[in-house]
Formats: sequence, structure tokens, C-alpha cells
Amino acid sequence: MPEPVIEPMAEVRSHLADVIDRAHRDHTPTIISRRGRQEAVVLDIEEYRRLRELAERAEDAWLNGLADEAESEGLDGSVSLEQMAAALRADGP
Repeated sequence: MPEPVIEPMAEVRSHLADVIDRAHRDHTPTIISRRGRQEAVVLDIEEYRRLRELAERAEDAWLNGLADEAESEGLDGSVSLEQMAAALRADGP
């Protein structure tokens, strides 16, 4: 992926179609700044979907690792999901 272009919001407003075309055609993201702070990014929808998929797979792997670790530690000191839910409800407002 090419290096992103950084543009102020006022400039992006004046040529948003070009920013979208650049993201889609050239796969070049545009970082939008406001008052000198980077606030948002425009990128191709397929790149966005790819990144979401990667994030979901990473989260699944992390959760599976936690589950494997918990399983390897055995059941001593553990509580069921139902017990945890009941405890949370009892401590609620």
C-alpha cells in the first residue's frame, strides 16, 4: 500500500470525489486532519474489509489462546458463565 496522503478537511471537502477515486484506483489512503490533528482516513472499501478480517482473526486467535490457557490451568477456582452472570447481576445497581 502506498504511503498515505495527509490533507486538511477543508481541502478534502473541495475534492472528495478525487480522494475516493485515489483510494479506490491507486489504493492510496488519505488521512484527514482538522486543526492540525489527524482525525480520520479514507481508504478503499476492499482494504477496509481486509483490515477488518485481519482484526477479527487476530481477536479470535487471542480469545482462543486465552481459552486454551484457562483450560490448561484446570477448573480449580473457576466459575461457570452462569455463576459469573449471577454474581454480576447481584453486584449491579
